[in-house]
Amino acid sequence: MRIGELAERAGITTRALRHYENGGLLSARRTTNGYRSYDESDLRVVEQIRALVDIGFSLDETRPFVECLREGNDAGDSCPASLHAYRQKMRELETCIARLQEVHARLGQQLQDALVRHGVGAPDPACAYFPPKEQA
Repeated sequence: MRIGELAERAGITTRALRHYENGGLLSARRTTNGYRSYDESDLRVVEQIRALVDIGFSLDETRPFVECLREGNDAGDSCPASLHAYRQKMRELETCIARLQEVHARLGQQLQDALVRHGVGAPDPACAYFPPKEQA
């Protein structure tokens, strides 16, 4: 199949496919007239890349999965390097989540301190961050 058909079937642009090719993630064969030519295995590679990018992997981080598919495996996560990449991404996410929880707690405390300091009432009593102003 040519690049336009692959792009259409994968739901991405031809520009993205050329980007994958330039990055070494996708390799096109060339027809006698110089057109890029792809097959079903290339579609699987592109679908794998898109699925991983959709859950936060960078293009470079998809490389172990692509290589696993190129080795003839049924799934891109059948290889030890892919499982390592999953674990690495999980650790990265856990670090980000912990940091966001810290920021959330600090922001909540700063908001609470400001409300107390300024005696501000709540615009919406249902909102946990704006407790209702106590009546005297």
